[in-house]
Amino acid sequence: MTTSSIKRSALPQIDPNSVLIFDLDNTLYPSTCDLFSQVSDLIGKYVRDMLKLEADAAHRVQKDYFHRYGTTLRGLMTEHDIDPADYLAKVHDIDVSVVAPAPDLAQALDDLPGRKLIFTNASRGHAERVMDQLGIADRFETIFDIVDADYIPKPQQQPYDLLLRRDGIDPTRAVYFEDMAKNLLPAKDMGMTTVWINTDLEWAQNGRDDPRIDHETNDIIGFLRSLAAAS
Repeated sequence: MTTSSIKRSALPQIDPNSVLIFDLDNTLYPSTCDLFSQVSDLIGKYVRDMLKLEADAAHRVQKDYFHRYGTTLRGLMTEHDIDPADYLAKVHDIDVSVVAPAPDLAQALDDLPGRKLIFTNASRGHAERVMDQLGIADRFETIFDIVDADYIPKPQQQPYDLLLRRDGIDPTRAVYFEDMAKNLLPAKDMGMTTVWINTDLEWAQNGRDDPRIDHETNDIIGFLRSLAAAS
């Protein structure tokens, strides 16, 4: 990637009535931290242990459920009636120290008015640990996690509807930041301004050329600063 920000449309005006909604993983910290590989390994272990499978067979099940159900968790709940709380606790038991504190991100968030929320397919506990490590936890009003979504992951429509209803969000006043391009599309259909954090990860590119993505950047701090300067 050679461009830190691609302006696909005019920057939105951010004011005290705006709502800034952020995905967490690979959005608020660099994808080079590779937390997902830790989570993926623990998911594989969970599948092996729960279903009494060898590693190769467990890997196939893990990926099959992910592609068919949106998350491995949803597949395990549907086909094996597993306890989601046990799953989430075990697969998010990772080392978050690889994420560096981000005082520049904290300042960029401080410089923008409006409400700020986390919208994640992960668990609340995972989000809280990562946010504490980044040093930004107190910048956010609330977290909407996979439990709040009734275990239905983005980009299915239900979690977006539940988020807006629970937190009283007017989508036309909302800006949504996300590294998975396809997860932005339902948000745009609801009226949100969409910002794709392009990490160059291949599996996050699906939907990248869709006109419903308003902005693209690989520098979230720089983009937040541009928003503050334009508002």
